[in-house]
Amino acid sequence: MAKFAVIATVEVTPGRMDEYLPLMMAHRARCLKDELGTLQFEVLRPKEENKLLLYEVYTDEAAFETHLKGSSRARQHREAAGMVVSMSGTRCTLME
Repeated sequence: MAKFAVIATVEVTPGRMDEYLPLMMAHRARCLKDELGTLQFEVLRPKEENKLLLYEVYTDEAAFETHLKGSSRARQHREAAGMVVSMSGTRCTLME
């Protein structure tokens, strides 16, 4: 079965990146530790001040769906309330 990947863009509320980034990094650490299907979770910060890019790899699409419904994601959304303008993503099959 092919691995599943997501490339996401998070637009952070202007002036809130210093608050948001530690929350995202904590979420990343929890996902890698606690979600068996999460294989890779990279956070990239482009030169644009208010954006982050996420590159996530999962064992399969079901593992990603489990991630979406997981406790870490719910916690991330609660803690970061008001810090995200928008989030979009592209779902991919990882070609190996």
